[in-house]
Amino acid sequence: MSVNDPIGDMLTRIRNACMARHTTVTIPSSKMKLAIAEILKREGFIKDYTVVEGTPFNSISITLKYMSDRRPAITGLRRVSKPGLRIYTKREDIPRVRGGLGLSILSTPKGVLAGHDAWRERVGGEVLCYIW
Repeated sequence: MSVNDPIGDMLTRIRNACMARHTTVTIPSSKMKLAIAEILKREGFIKDYTVVEGTPFNSISITLKYMSDRRPAITGLRRVSKPGLRIYTKREDIPRVRGGLGLSILSTPKGVLAGHDAWRERVGGEVLCYIW
């Protein structure tokens, strides 16, 4: 099936799996999605991810993280820059999500970075999504 917005599809699959309290979710693989999954793991929003080799295409299996009372670690996801309307930001204007409790993910000339890492690297870029 053809998807016009693969990153939006990834975020929707994660959101739906969290709401249904699934332990894992599988999504089609790409370099951008792997970079986003790495950021989510490093920032503590997911437990782990693995690349599953397949014959037509590879996929990413993401293990979701839950608190002790079965609340998901990811309470919200929002796609910001969409294929029909790209949103770019300068280094000075990198958004803080939920007063610093959330995370913005940017696609920069230095790769896909979390908002605070992009600020430290002194680069701006396309705001892909917010996660809190």
